[in-house]
Amino acid sequence: MTEHVEWSEPEATAAPANAPVTPADAADAARLVAFGLQPKLQPARDQEYTELLRRYREDPPFARLADAVAAGLGLVVLEVSPRAGMAVTAAEDSVFAVRMGDYARRASTDSGDRFLHGLAHLAVAALAFPRPEDLADDGYIGRVSVNGVDAFVRQACRRLEERAEETGENTDPATDAPGLEAAWRIWARRSSTGATKDARRLAGSTTGIIAKAVAFLTDSGFLQRTGDDAGGTYRTTARYQLQVRDMAGSAAMAELLELGIVPVTDGTATLLPAEDTDDLELVAGAGLPFHS
Repeated sequence: MTEHVEWSEPEATAAPANAPVTPADAADAARLVAFGLQPKLQPARDQEYTELLRRYREDPPFARLADAVAAGLGLVVLEVSPRAGMAVTAAEDSVFAVRMGDYARRASTDSGDRFLHGLAHLAVAALAFPRPEDLADDGYIGRVSVNGVDAFVRQACRRLEERAEETGENTDPATDAPGLEAAWRIWARRSSTGATKDARRLAGSTTGIIAKAVAFLTDSGFLQRTGDDAGGTYRTTARYQLQVRDMAGSAAMAELLELGIVPVTDGTATLLPAEDTDDLELVAGAGLPFHS
């Protein structure tokens, strides 16, 4: 380490705006994006990551360079901060995009389960952030459980069935019909847990599907497991909030919230019917952490 001497010039905090980009700058920018692609890595636990985040905030040319590197990889920068690190999401044409079909195949499911996996992710997001202010509040932490998500979806299924009966709609359409109206019927017919001879949860049951969804979100740095109660309990991370905030506004998620199943009082979602659901309108931008 070089010792400080009295006659040395002060270290510059940022390069001049017209300074040429050096290979070292490009390498640092790419390194920062690489950190952002490690969602479980916390900036506070890596000195180099912390330093690159500081440089991004204080050095505009470097920030533009890092943004350009991310854009070239098909990534969208959601936020760069000490709390979330360099939070990025993949554009639809990015090599990093996770598609629902790929996810379902990785979960060892047949093509008929695609809607169930999509609905599970949709329900986790809706239950974790049921109000627009929850998405807007950087300090808000959502909490979900596997059994709670299943109960939420099944209550939504009952509401949607009642709605279909009231309007005289066909209650048994083709299972490959798109949209939430088709997905809830498939979910309602599926066993909640199933059972093996040794009492294990069946992978194709609805709680088994939810368990795969939250495991995927945990591996992706969006959720953190907090316990084993209720089939597994989880809390949201800053990255998940940013992801849901960026992709909010899907018609299916808005429809789930408008059913009035998830009132919030002290920050913990419940499954009791809401007294007043007029304010459950989702802000523009939450959906799934993958592309269809």
